[in-house]
Amino acid sequence: MQPDLVIRALGALAQEHRLAVFRLLVQAGAEGIPAGVLAERLGVPPSSMSFHLTQLANAGLVTQRRESRSIIYSANYAAMNGVMSYLTENCCGGVPCDDAAICGLTPDRKSA
Repeated sequence: MQPDLVIRALGALAQEHRLAVFRLLVQAGAEGIPAGVLAERLGVPPSSMSFHLTQLANAGLVTQRRESRSIIYSANYAAMNGVMSYLTENCCGGVPCDDAAICGLTPDRKSA
């Protein structure tokens, strides 16, 4: 993933409501969530939700599809994984990270 795309994605997520929306969409899976439901769950006016969803879509983090009268939004997992891969490239000095190994920590140090 190119640095400019990562910066755009991180910039879009650097806002409380957009981060909350993205987290809900990641949890929802491929089924997605209608824009109106997202607005209700977060207590955000529909016009504000539309703005936030547009920002996330412009950053490539969400996709949308029409179902009848609703627009359903879903997380773009490929973009999310691309950002995560970029951020963790060469993590732990090239040693594979897994649940048993925490990056940057040694057995005698439990925090960075």
